[in-house]
Amino acid sequence: MRVNDLSNVIWRKSSRSNTQGAECVELGSGGGLVGVRDSKNRGGGVLVFGGDALTRFLVAAKQGDFDLC
Repeated sequence: MRVNDLSNVIWRKSSRSNTQGAECVELGSGGGLVGVRDSKNRGGGVLVFGGDALTRFLVAAKQGDFDLC
């Protein structure tokens, strides 16, 4: 996903997000790729996942594979 490709992406937050400044991520998809960004810093970087890489990443995160302690 190139930067100019992001202009047409529809970004979505979880329905569990609230409007009271909760820290959230947004997901947007296009062209077979999924972008993930910080909802409080929309101009910042975007993580881009292709294929089923996002699914594998989320499964690993839920299993605690990235826990620091």
